[in-house]
Amino acid sequence: MLPPCCADSTTSPARPVHGPVPVVTQYATADLIGAIAYDGHDPAHDPAWQSTGAPTRARYARWCRHMCGIACLRMALLHRDGQAPPPFQLLTGASHFKAYVQQSGGDIKGLLYLPFADYVRTTHALPVDVHPNLLMPDVISLLDAGRMVMASVSKEIRRPERDPEKRGGHLVLVIGHENGQIHFRNPSRHTPESRAAVLPASRFAAFFGGRGMSLDLPASRHRVAGRPSAEVIGR
Repeated sequence: MLPPCCADSTTSPARPVHGPVPVVTQYATADLIGAIAYDGHDPAHDPAWQSTGAPTRARYARWCRHMCGIACLRMALLHRDGQAPPPFQLLTGASHFKAYVQQSGGDIKGLLYLPFADYVRTTHALPVDVHPNLLMPDVISLLDAGRMVMASVSKEIRRPERDPEKRGGHLVLVIGHENGQIHFRNPSRHTPESRAAVLPASRFAAFFGGRGMSLDLPASRHRVAGRPSAEVIGR
């Protein structure tokens, strides 16, 4: 007999919410995210930078702001496999596939969806589809099909009571929906209770940039209203 979360959604009000999905932050020390985001704290001063697998403190500081997609991938792999490579190993692999490009002026371009999807399929045997045009009903349909969605949202979704200046630019991992609420993990949320976040779908849509990627994960790991791991993993 299938558990309720795996039942036919046409006969059950339940929708699949993946669980357990641990919280992974893109910064080594989750408690410093607020200071980095709003107080000008230099991430190079993060005492746990080596835990990410970064070869140097300077390289960690240069890349950590660009690693929301890497953190989302790591959460999905931890959910599927119970283990995952450290962030900078994933970053190196994705960079080999040109998912990140260092431009001549020194700026970093990425995460680029198509090469990133190639990397994830090839290296981690995880089916990924890229969605350049995605509406909220499409997101709900993908979640109902048992997928996770790496959704492009405004980084200010960490403060959902405020309206964003723009939509998109930051990736979060949407793990399911239930009773009109979107369940997601945000790699750069600045408070413990908001990293494993739940928002009404209409409010999530205010930050959503209309694009993303969906990850096809085993249905056997779904459950309704999945509770997050208590552990916050910053590496």
